[in-house]
Amino acid sequence: MNTSKTENAAQAWDSRLLGASATHVAVADSAHEQALDKAMELQSISIRLPQQLIEQYKLIAHFHGVGYQPLMRDVLTRYVPDALQEIIQTQMKQAQETAATSRLIPKKKAPGKPTLRKAQKQAA
Repeated sequence: MNTSKTENAAQAWDSRLLGASATHVAVADSAHEQALDKAMELQSISIRLPQQLIEQYKLIAHFHGVGYQPLMRDVLTRYVPDALQEIIQTQMKQAQETAATSRLIPKKKAPGKPTLRKAQKQAA
Protein backbone atom coordinates (compact mmCIF):
# COMPACT_ATOMS: atom_id res chain seq x y z
CA MET A 1 0.00 0.00 0.00
CA ASN A 2 1.36 3.39 -0.98
CA THR A 3 1.12 5.79 1.98
CA SER A 4 3.57 8.40 0.70
CA LYS A 5 0.78 10.53 -0.76
CA THR A 6 -1.05 10.53 2.60
CA GLU A 7 2.15 11.23 4.52
CA ASN A 8 3.06 14.05 2.10
CA ALA A 9 -0.41 15.56 2.48
CA ALA A 10 -0.18 15.39 6.27
CA GLN A 11 3.23 17.08 6.14
CA ALA A 12 1.86 19.75 3.82
CA TRP A 13 -0.97 20.47 6.27
CA ASP A 14 1.43 20.54 9.22
CA SER A 15 3.85 22.85 7.42
CA ARG A 16 0.89 25.01 6.35
CA LEU A 17 1.52 24.54 2.63
CA LEU A 18 -2.10 23.38 2.45
CA GLY A 19 -5.07 25.11 4.03
CA ALA A 20 -3.34 28.29 5.18
CA SER A 21 -4.26 30.61 2.32
CA ALA A 22 -7.05 33.16 2.61
CA THR A 23 -9.08 31.23 0.01
CA HIS A 24 -9.33 28.32 2.45
CA VAL A 25 -10.47 30.43 5.39
CA ALA A 26 -14.13 30.97 6.15
CA VAL A 27 -16.18 31.44 9.27
CA ALA A 28 -18.59 28.59 9.80
CA ASP A 29 -22.22 29.64 9.83
CA SER A 30 -24.34 29.02 12.92
CA ALA A 31 -25.98 25.91 11.40
CA HIS A 32 -22.56 24.26 10.99
CA GLU A 33 -21.54 25.26 14.52
CA GLN A 34 -24.77 23.87 15.96
CA ALA A 35 -24.38 20.63 14.00
CA LEU A 36 -20.81 20.25 15.27
CA ASP A 37 -21.84 20.95 18.87
CA LYS A 38 -24.67 18.42 18.60
CA ALA A 39 -22.45 15.77 17.01
CA MET A 40 -19.77 16.21 19.68
CA GLU A 41 -22.32 16.72 22.48
CA LEU A 42 -20.84 20.12 23.34
CA GLN A 43 -22.57 22.94 25.16
CA SER A 44 -21.32 26.49 25.27
CA ILE A 45 -20.94 28.02 28.73
CA SER A 46 -19.76 31.31 30.13
CA ILE A 47 -17.33 31.37 33.02
CA ARG A 48 -15.48 34.19 34.75
CA LEU A 49 -11.86 33.49 35.60
CA PRO A 50 -9.04 35.73 36.81
CA GLN A 51 -7.20 37.28 33.84
CA GLN A 52 -3.84 36.05 35.08
CA LEU A 53 -5.15 32.48 35.21
CA ILE A 54 -6.45 32.74 31.64
CA GLU A 55 -3.13 34.10 30.37
CA GLN A 56 -1.22 31.34 32.16
CA TYR A 57 -3.63 28.75 30.81
CA LYS A 58 -3.18 30.06 27.26
CA LEU A 59 0.59 29.84 27.72
CA ILE A 60 0.29 26.20 28.80
CA ALA A 61 -2.00 25.44 25.86
CA HIS A 62 0.42 27.10 23.43
CA PHE A 63 3.30 25.06 24.89
CA HIS A 64 1.35 21.86 24.21
CA GLY A 65 0.31 23.03 20.74
CA VAL A 66 -3.42 23.12 21.42
CA GLY A 67 -6.05 25.77 21.94
CA TYR A 68 -6.88 26.75 25.50
CA GLN A 69 -10.51 25.64 25.25
CA PRO A 70 -9.70 22.07 24.12
CA LEU A 71 -7.09 21.97 26.89
CA MET A 72 -9.76 23.10 29.39
CA ARG A 73 -12.06 20.29 28.19
CA ASP A 74 -9.22 17.79 28.53
CA VAL A 75 -8.35 18.90 32.07
CA LEU A 76 -12.00 18.76 33.17
CA THR A 77 -12.50 15.40 31.46
CA ARG A 78 -9.56 14.01 33.41
CA TYR A 79 -10.67 15.55 36.72
CA VAL A 80 -14.39 14.73 36.79
CA PRO A 81 -14.27 10.89 36.88
CA ASP A 82 -11.86 10.91 39.84
CA ALA A 83 -13.97 13.49 41.67
CA LEU A 84 -17.12 11.42 41.11
CA GLN A 85 -15.30 8.31 42.35
CA GLU A 86 -14.27 10.22 45.50
CA ILE A 87 -17.90 11.22 46.10
CA ILE A 88 -19.11 7.63 45.66
CA GLN A 89 -16.45 6.30 48.03
CA THR A 90 -17.26 8.95 50.65
CA GLN A 91 -20.99 8.22 50.42
CA MET A 92 -20.39 4.46 50.71
CA LYS A 93 -18.13 4.96 53.73
CA GLN A 94 -20.75 7.12 55.43
CA ALA A 95 -23.45 4.55 54.68
CA GLN A 96 -21.27 1.76 56.11
CA GLU A 97 -20.53 3.80 59.24
CA THR A 98 -24.23 4.56 59.70
CA ALA A 99 -25.11 0.88 59.29
CA ALA A 100 -22.42 -0.15 61.79
CA THR A 101 -23.58 2.46 64.30
CA SER A 102 -27.21 1.42 64.00
CA ARG A 103 -26.21 -2.18 64.75
CA LEU A 104 -24.36 -1.11 67.92
CA ILE A 105 -27.17 0.97 69.39
CA PRO A 106 -30.13 -1.20 70.45
CA LYS A 107 -33.38 -0.03 68.99
CA LYS A 108 -35.92 1.16 71.55
CA LYS A 109 -39.47 -0.01 71.23
CA ALA A 110 -41.93 2.71 70.61
CA PRO A 111 -44.31 3.29 73.51
CA GLY A 112 -47.67 1.75 72.83
CA LYS A 113 -50.29 -0.45 74.32
CA PRO A 114 -49.04 -2.82 76.99
CA THR A 115 -48.77 -6.42 75.91
CA LEU A 116 -51.21 -8.98 77.28
CA ARG A 117 -48.56 -10.43 79.59
CA LYS A 118 -47.74 -6.98 81.09
CA ALA A 119 -51.42 -6.27 81.60
CA GLN A 120 -51.83 -9.59 83.44
CA LYS A 121 -48.83 -8.84 85.71
CA GLN A 122 -50.13 -5.38 86.53
CA ALA A 123 -53.57 -6.78 87.38
CA ALA A 124 -52.13 -9.41 89.76
